[in-house]
Amino acid sequence: MYPHDHHKYEQPILDVQHITVHYNGRLAIDDITFHLHEGERIAVVGPNGAGKSTLFKVISGVLPPSAGEVNIFGSRPRGHVCIAYIPQRSQVDWNFPVNVGDVVMMGRSAKLGPFNWPHKKDWEYVHHALETVQLTDLASRQISQLSGGQQQRMFIARALAQEAELMLMDEPLTGLDTPSQEGLLDLLDTLKSQEVTVMVATHDLDQAARHFDRIMLLNHQIVAFGNPTDVLQTENLLSAYGGRLKVDNEGTMLVDDCCPSEDQ
Repeated sequence: MYPHDHHKYEQPILDVQHITVHYNGRLAIDDITFHLHEGERIAVVGPNGAGKSTLFKVISGVLPPSAGEVNIFGSRPRGHVCIAYIPQRSQVDWNFPVNVGDVVMMGRSAKLGPFNWPHKKDWEYVHHALETVQLTDLASRQISQLSGGQQQRMFIARALAQEAELMLMDEPLTGLDTPSQEGLLDLLDTLKSQEVTVMVATHDLDQAARHFDRIMLLNHQIVAFGNPTDVLQTENLLSAYGGRLKVDNEGTMLVDDCCPSEDQ
């Protein structure tokens, strides 16, 4: 990755200060403050409707906050090609007539500028990204023909081709079988080794505890943020999930969060 001229690398890669968002006339997130450092892997957990997707959209510059500010290496997120937002798969039109390689090349669009064709260097980024996520053999395949896990890998490849240093993944593990989930978690290890900072929204508390450096427990406000052991305390989970938190016969805490995922 090449340094970006407007980055102040002595600043945190992400600094969120007192973000509040009103969405469709209601409070989506309220007074959110935190910062991240390069290479961290953060799980964002909380009930449906807690504001996880809203938070990601504000960080990426897609949605303006009602109050507060976001800084990426010391400057506002708009115009930062180093941020990649990977939406929920349910929000994507998988019948759109485009193949895997074309989607990954879309990650180069900000570098190319309008009306410019990809150069050799751009294709090198695309090929390297496809190789990293193990999709080289599927580059010419139409996106609807991919499995759920392959679709997520394709979007990660697009982010890598974009030279993203901060990836925001909105429930990438939802709906995937166990091998696909494990493969995606292994890929997150690869991203960490490349010092890519990752925030992942997930409903799986056990995976969050086992695979992430820190956990943010969110329910419109930050209930707790820190190492998994400290965050996943019963009192914190009860505060976030209320009556949706259940305990089975073995003492394992489960979340009954079966409402449709409309996570503003």
